Amino acid sequence: MAEDLDDNYKIAYANRVGFGKRPALVLIDFADAYFDPDCVLYAGVDAALASALRIRDVAHEMGIPVILTEVTYQKGGLNGGRFFEKAKPLASFVKGEKTAAFAKGLVAREDEIIVSKQYPSAFFGTSLASTLTAMGIDNVVLTGLTTSGCVRASCVDSMSHGFITSVVREACGDRHPAPHEANLFDMNAKYADVVSEEEIVAFFRSLDKGKVA
Repeated sequence: MAEDLDDNYKIAYANRVGFGKRPALVLIDFADAYFDPDCVLYAGVDAALASALRIRDVAHEMGIPVILTEVTYQKGGLNGGRFFEKAKPLASFVKGEKTAAFAKGLVAREDEIIVSKQYPSAFFGTSLASTLTAMGIDNVVLTGLTTSGCVRASCVDSMSHGFITSVVREACGDRHPAPHEANLFDMNAKYADVVSEEEIVAFFRSLDKGKVA
């Protein structure tokens, strides 16, 4: 069945866009909630964080902008709207909850942009698109959690805002491999190029450091 699916999609969706000239790296919602075994959102995605942190190191080395996103709600989810109403585990992201903080190992740097959001996409209701446009960014590189949720939503919006979009396979994670793989497949078919950590690191290192930032 997998071969049939691949063959079916290749008829219409086999195109690759490649990379841009001025990338930015986005780490989506690497929150403690996904790493705390006592939290309902626990997903066992340590490998995805480790991959994202390695890529982040290279991005900083090459002068590539890095953006971190966080989900944050007022007490009771007052600013969470229908998303907070539907997805009960979002209570883990109420301001002040330990699970709302960045995961262990991810400490924001002063030269990184932090985007606070209430909805799945890093772009919806935030200034991210305007900020990236003002910086001259043409390629958004996505890592983060979860593949089927906020990564996918951000991917669709990134493409819709006119950015070449790359999704790093090893640096994304989900609570189950089925939605993870299905959404990587779909994003790669329609909205972005799904690439490996090795590919994105090689791309970052190929850039002229003085002309990126």
